[in-house]
Amino acid sequence: MATDVKNRRPATPRASWTTHRWLRVSAASALVVLAVLGGLGVWALNRASVLTDDLVDGHSPALSNAVRLEAALVNQETGVRGYGLTGERTFLAPYKEGLAAQRTAVRELRRLVADDSQGRADLSRVVTEAGRWQSAFAEPVAEAPDKASAQLSAQRSNQGKTSFDALRKAMVVQQDHLRAARMAATDDLRSATRLRDGIFISIALVILLLTALIFEGLRRGVTNPLAQLGADSRAVSRGNFEHPVVATGPADLRRLGSDIEAMRRRLLDELAFAEEARRRLDEQAAELRRSNSELEQFAYVASHDLQEPLRKVSSFTQLLQRRYDGQLDDRADQYIGFAVDGANRMQKLINDLLEFSRVGRVHNDHREVDLDTVVDQTLDSLSVAIEESGARIVRDPLPTVTGDSTQLGILWQNLIVNAVKFRHADRAPEIRIEAARDGDLWRCAVSDNGIGIAPEFAEKVFVIFQRLHTKDAYPGSGIGLAMCKKITEFHGGTIGIDPDHGPGTRIVFTLAATAPEPHTDSVEGAATR
Repeated sequence: MATDVKNRRPATPRASWTTHRWLRVSAASALVVLAVLGGLGVWALNRASVLTDDLVDGHSPALSNAVRLEAALVNQETGVRGYGLTGERTFLAPYKEGLAAQRTAVRELRRLVADDSQGRADLSRVVTEAGRWQSAFAEPVAEAPDKASAQLSAQRSNQGKTSFDALRKAMVVQQDHLRAARMAATDDLRSATRLRDGIFISIALVILLLTALIFEGLRRGVTNPLAQLGADSRAVSRGNFEHPVVATGPADLRRLGSDIEAMRRRLLDELAFAEEARRRLDEQAAELRRSNSELEQFAYVASHDLQEPLRKVSSFTQLLQRRYDGQLDDRADQYIGFAVDGANRMQKLINDLLEFSRVGRVHNDHREVDLDTVVDQTLDSLSVAIEESGARIVRDPLPTVTGDSTQLGILWQNLIVNAVKFRHADRAPEIRIEAARDGDLWRCAVSDNGIGIAPEFAEKVFVIFQRLHTKDAYPGSGIGLAMCKKITEFHGGTIGIDPDHGPGTRIVFTLAATAPEPHTDSVEGAATR
């Protein structure tokens, strides 16, 4: 035991680092390196730019202006000498132009060599020598009359030659110094350019190295652990719940792997529990099938065996009513009427319950159904009630949907019957049948101008046997709207009452859209339909 403790390696602080921390430290280190290299690159660029500006805007223009100054002085010497030999004033034109060029060149040179002591000294010497030559030879000869210029030029020719030679020597020295300065600036620029290129090449190499290190670090620290974790997870997801999940890499990935491993172990426990639950569910499903079979047998009995006694009760009570009508007292006639009415209502209630139980069980033949045809058949079957009530029916073109035609016929019949039955006493019924496409659904509606339904009863009317009026006021079993709800839900739709409609009631229901929209015009049905 002591040996194990001695040989166990202590956990390094970096073992607890998360992926976020690794990335943050790596990014910070890379940014520091790039910032240092960027600073060096900026310094190198700035140095090269300064040397370039110094060469382009300083040394080269200074040398060019020194050459222009020499040319201006040579033009002056040529013009003065020609005037001295010929006495013709036309030869003074180069002299005067040279003076103007001299002034321009001297002004530019003073600006360009303002920070160069050697350049200032050379320029001062050239200007001094030029002044001596001009005062000793050029100006006297140029100002002499035409006839005296030759004699004066001959007298001062030796002095003028000596002065101009000294001036020429000063200009040669000046240009030599400027050339040397320009060569030195050119050498400095070449060195700065090489240093700049070297720094940027180093930056590029460092960036490539950092990129390679980042990718390698991500591969080892993130992608490989994630790939291993993903492979283990996929093995478990394919059903191999015995496959262990092993996580490596940063602390957060290891924690994620531990969580997945704990989930795998939990799945093993849940799987055993689910198998047991499925076994119990299979037993319950078998029991439910047996119960449904018994319910079907009860429905058969209700539809056959219970109908016959009811028919007998109804028949004999009606015979009693006809046979002894007027022979008994009023109370006896009332009791017989109650018996006849109760038997009839019981028979209708059983029939309605049978129809309600058959929704989705007996009538379940899904095919394309033309709702226009279904509504036409419904209106034909209700033509007597519609004519007696004086109802006016307006229809939109109806679509073709997928469903059971019998159930959809019952749906439309119940809605139209309700619109006719619950009419207002002071006005003839006006019924509108609508249909509009709403995405993947057809939104249909049946609206009327009848007595309406209060908002607090908007949900209650769709519950089986829920009635808002007595059977004496409005006959019925209270199953119609409940059956409508069951039919629409069986067809994947919804049904409800529009609270904003008035006066009257507007019932809106949806059906799945399976065919293109109709293109016929609206159809209007009258009370005589």
